[in-house]
Amino acid sequence: MPAGTSRTCFVPRSAGRRGPIVSGALYGLCIRRNREGGEDVTTVGAVRAAGTGAGPAWRGAFGRLWSAAVLSSFGDALRTAALPLLAASLTDDPLLIASVTACGYLPWIVFGLLGGAVADRVDQRRAMWTVDAVRGLLVGGFAVAVALGHASIALLIALAFALTTLQTLFDNAATALLPALVDREALGSANARLMTGQRVAGGLVGGPAVPLLLAAGAFAPFAADAVTFLVAAALVASLRTSAPEPKPRPAGSTLRREIADGLCALGRDGALRALCAATALCNIGMGALIATLVVLVTDGLHTGPGGYAAATTAYAVGSLAGGVVGGRIVAGLSRHGQGRIRAVFLAGTVQIAALLVMGSVRSLVALVAALAVFGLMGMVWNVNTTTLMQQRSPADMLGRVSAAFRTLAVAGAPLGALLGGAVATAWGPGTPALLTAAFFALSVSVLIPARKQHVEVVAQEQ
Repeated sequence: MPAGTSRTCFVPRSAGRRGPIVSGALYGLCIRRNREGGEDVTTVGAVRAAGTGAGPAWRGAFGRLWSAAVLSSFGDALRTAALPLLAASLTDDPLLIASVTACGYLPWIVFGLLGGAVADRVDQRRAMWTVDAVRGLLVGGFAVAVALGHASIALLIALAFALTTLQTLFDNAATALLPALVDREALGSANARLMTGQRVAGGLVGGPAVPLLLAAGAFAPFAADAVTFLVAAALVASLRTSAPEPKPRPAGSTLRREIADGLCALGRDGALRALCAATALCNIGMGALIATLVVLVTDGLHTGPGGYAAATTAYAVGSLAGGVVGGRIVAGLSRHGQGRIRAVFLAGTVQIAALLVMGSVRSLVALVAALAVFGLMGMVWNVNTTTLMQQRSPADMLGRVSAAFRTLAVAGAPLGALLGGAVATAWGPGTPALLTAAFFALSVSVLIPARKQHVEVVAQEQ
């Protein structure tokens, strides 16, 4: 077989194991590299059912990326918690408050696919630290405006739109860069560590810190966020990776053609299609829930910023637990090698029950408990969908496939945010959680065919 190509072998469950084990909760491929001969040799074997893989090394590139991601998430938590509180201090209209969240989603629809195509063309490390530096300057300028008393709903909307526009490039570049920093079998563990660290920093540390910073002034959370962006940019800039240079584009290749290629790659994979559709339905509901959570806590339950901090902290604690036990959940559900897709199905089902509690029980304690469960299963969902996408996408198209997945998945979130504001205005602050439960029920139903069929691990094209 010529160097630079790969071949797939599908094996029965009774096959023995030979060679290294490929990460994934599925039976499928075991790839063994014949480095002396310069060829890729596929070896029959069964993929480990647990699907968690060996953990990545903390020292070196992954450790710096993890530190940058966690630090940036801490700053993001300060900003995302402070923005709705600042919006609520400027207006008591739930629809206007929800509009801030809705405009934070819109750039994924407008620029998401473009961000993925650009991420596949450029040095991903350089793109990431440049974006973080620009975001740090933007948030720093906003903090100055708030300190001088120039905050307005229009300015909040503009900030949310600008930051998410830059995030479309950053997130797609980060998703494409991670497989170059860790071994393939460590992808699941690397994603779990990244997401768990981000949730801990964002919820357990960032969320409770917001009331303390607000005591110093409404500008303080945004000033701290600006600092975290700049430090994270420095950490990413210091990365030294072995990622290959972007491949030269064929003659006549255009961004439009490359974007279409990414959409086609996503569309050809039945499992990724189902996951994308399910995530899109979830995100319509999540748009409604996130946009109105501050209204539910402050108006529906009559608590202040402390209650809101407790709610976001509970979600972070649940996410931390999900990062810890997620691998065991995958292992326990790995009959016929379908642990990851089954874990996603279970996560969505449990989240429906948690949402019903949020929307119907008027108690801060019940809300906090439900959000903890919701966060745990949300982490299980996110880790496994991201890992499956990275495992099943061609290596030189991962930025575009990631962009297509993210863009289609979040396309309905702005609509969800506006729906949440509208139903909260019409029927009360608990209604958006019930609306979210309905969308999650539709999402779980979409996953049923993928859960029943055999979903093999597909080797990335080298």
